[in-house]
Amino acid sequence: MHMHTEETALLGTASMDLHILDHRLRVTSICKNGLVNFTHPLIKLIFLRNRTRCKFFSLTETPENYTVVLDEEGFKELQPSEHLKVESSIWLPLNVVSNGNSSSSSQAVGVTKIAKSVIAPLAQQHVSVFMLSTYQTDFILVRENDLSVVIQTLEEEFNIYKEVGGESVPMHCQEVSNGLQKNGKEAIQPTVHPVLIPQNQFCVMSLDPDTLPSIATTLIDVLFYSNCPKEDASSPNQDLDCIKFFSFSLIDGYISLVMDTEAQRQFPADLLFTSSSGELWRMIRIGGQPLGFDECGIVAQISQPLADSDISAYYISTFSFDHALVPEEDIVSVTGMLQHQRKEPAAS
Repeated sequence: MHMHTEETALLGTASMDLHILDHRLRVTSICKNGLVNFTHPLIKLIFLRNRTRCKFFSLTETPENYTVVLDEEGFKELQPSEHLKVESSIWLPLNVVSNGNSSSSSQAVGVTKIAKSVIAPLAQQHVSVFMLSTYQTDFILVRENDLSVVIQTLEEEFNIYKEVGGESVPMHCQEVSNGLQKNGKEAIQPTVHPVLIPQNQFCVMSLDPDTLPSIATTLIDVLFYSNCPKEDASSPNQDLDCIKFFSFSLIDGYISLVMDTEAQRQFPADLLFTSSSGELWRMIRIGGQPLGFDECGIVAQISQPLADSDISAYYISTFSFDHALVPEEDIVSVTGMLQHQRKEPAAS
């Protein structure tokens, strides 16, 4: 039964809006030893916004590679190369906005807020998602050709809008269902992936784009020249204890940075700002082998237990592995939860 939106809004049933943003994205990866072939375009995309029409750019360095997610304008800047892997699909970023009358009791931030309403339902419909949490918001990337399933799956729970040239246009299922049937397959219990919890402490920060020039040399140093982690690599296990992870995104004019405290110390403290709590985060890295893009439920595996315990989390997918960041004070209980999850036989 469908009521008019005005009444629905008054009753406050759909207190959350889901926006399909006006970006068509590519997910790519540059291998470490091939980075030198891409410094020109990357510097242009990061520092010279007036020289490119790119509106969505995200670069994440992990020990394996650099994951670059960018819109079609930005993608034009990257030359085809043996060092560049490109996932074949076009991805669309979705964004959940509470529309003022949400009475969500949860104080948790990040992906936890949408674990039950977005991530779990999409996993059950076998839709793979690629998550990108930033200082400002959480982007849920879905493949363009999964969009109709996404809308059908989520329209009960959300008012869905498509952003078209700066306007938000309400979307309805009938506009997209082209002979689409719901996936009838029973939701298979997703594989529970091994997790690694490195020792670094991370910060999630932002930066006024106008001050980008003043940290440019530091940022270039950290992004492009920091491939020798520690000078004193005396202990052979050095690499296992800490992990190289640095994420920079410039999306619709907003900058978000995720870095560990060691990288943070290189930046002038007054320029990077963090949330008022200024808390430190610990990372859970998901995956034993590279995860691939077709498996579903990876984000759900982590976000579900966190949501049950109302623990905040940022979540950043990369080309090879997924990364969840949880508040440092919660890492012990989260570790316990995940170990328990691995021991339990998958419920059928």
